[in-house]
Amino acid sequence: MSKYDEFVKRLTAAVLESRGETAPELRRAIAAHRMSDVPAALRSYVEKVSQDAYKVSDDDIAALKRAGYSEDQIFEVTAAAAVGAALARMERGLSALEESGGDA
Repeated sequence: MSKYDEFVKRLTAAVLESRGETAPELRRAIAAHRMSDVPAALRSYVEKVSQDAYKVSDDDIAALKRAGYSEDQIFEVTAAAAVGAALARMERGLSALEESGGDA
């Protein structure tokens, strides 16, 4: 059991399970990087947030708005993608620590 388990549980519940403008199922799919369950209009944006968030630009947001997404929906998609990427990186880091005998 990691000392971060309770924080991770609360964070994922808030971002992925709470009521919002997007369905929790969509936010969970985004966080899990199940791209086949993510609408095509969101896929490249989710990839960018997950892999190269510093490259997200006003043009990306404008394109999503033109595709019919509200600012609230874009925020929720962004948060789900960022949390999913962060959790995946944390898991890899904790796994590497365990393998090296380190203490998380």
